[in-house]
Amino acid sequence: MPERNIDFGKYGARGIKGYEAAARQLDALANFVTTPVTQRRGMLARLHYLTRTEHARQAAREAGLTVTDRTLKAWLDGRRSPSKKNLERIETAYRTVRRHNVARYLLARLNRQGRGTRVEFHPLNQSQVDRPRQREVSFRTLNVRRWDRIIDAWASGDEQALDDAWINDAVVDLGSEWGQYEYVTTIGFAA
Repeated sequence: MPERNIDFGKYGARGIKGYEAAARQLDALANFVTTPVTQRRGMLARLHYLTRTEHARQAAREAGLTVTDRTLKAWLDGRRSPSKKNLERIETAYRTVRRHNVARYLLARLNRQGRGTRVEFHPLNQSQVDRPRQREVSFRTLNVRRWDRIIDAWASGDEQALDDAWINDAVVDLGSEWGQYEYVTTIGFAA
């Protein structure tokens, strides 16, 4: 695409890709368990979420948590503790299953029956860039009406598809200067 930044940060600008900021905001809307998986309470909350129904167990297996029912029971009873590698698998499986479970709800919430959701683009931080090289980039808002591809890519964890969907379904609608908002400080949703 013509306005993609190739050498971002060369002169000291700081920010993150817009799709990463959007994914963070979607994660915040998904209401993940906040207690870390390394603490017993956080681990138990995730395991209860992943094992409460047979459908949830199957989804956890597909997401990479492939331990026996006996091992899961020992973890839940406190007789054994998962290894560091298994804690990472629990966290990954939990986030994958949770994203899949809330995707339909978030899609309905953000599409709002075709009205869409207002998105705030907070521009990149240019405080470390020399004055002659700073660009005029301001705070912008946009009403995004098409969230289908964005939510699908976020739920599946496909970063490249999320980047493409974010650029094509949201950022390009900012007009001819959309390339200035490929990198941002943060993204906000009015959801």
